[in-house]
Amino acid sequence: MSFTLFATAIISAMLINNVILMQFLGICPFLGVSKKSSAAIGMSAAVLFVMIISSAITYTLYDLVLYKYGIPYISTIAFILVIASLVQFVEMFIKKTSKSLYKSLGIYLPLITTNCAILGVSEGNITNIWVNHIGDYWGGLLIALSTAVGTGLGFGLIIFAFSSIREKLEASDVPAAWKGVPISLVVAGIMSLAFLGLAGII
Repeated sequence: MSFTLFATAIISAMLINNVILMQFLGICPFLGVSKKSSAAIGMSAAVLFVMIISSAITYTLYDLVLYKYGIPYISTIAFILVIASLVQFVEMFIKKTSKSLYKSLGIYLPLITTNCAILGVSEGNITNIWVNHIGDYWGGLLIALSTAVGTGLGFGLIIFAFSSIREKLEASDVPAAWKGVPISLVVAGIMSLAFLGLAGII
């Protein structure tokens, strides 16, 4: 497999099939943690870490255990357990190392457990990648990890850009009826239309 293949998977997941703007997954942290750039960066790092590790574990679990022993129907439950365990680890790490970041992330940090973006990537790796690489574990795993990296970077890029815009909007003269969530949703829609223009490049 060539470097081009992995680079294409990363760029595609990051920009063209962006998990937030194109797939509409992970909207809760997108709206909830994007009020401050610092919180957005912390959330992005946590999501990227969990997404990469969970993709590796869930892909391996499916290939070597669930499919092998004929129990792929419990994949969603198994994947959620893996993600929940990783999130607990990340939460404990952030709580020990950065109290301020832990407080700024608030309830949205444990909610990474139910972040549909992470579960969506894990499930997508099976339906879109694993089925095309049966018998080629390492090749499929590397593409799955490339997709996870691209998706995590795309999540971070969008949530950071959105948080920067929201900080500017706080100091702008926005009509009272549009302040807060309404103007944020309008901005998110415009961002989605901008990224829609990248469709079909790869």
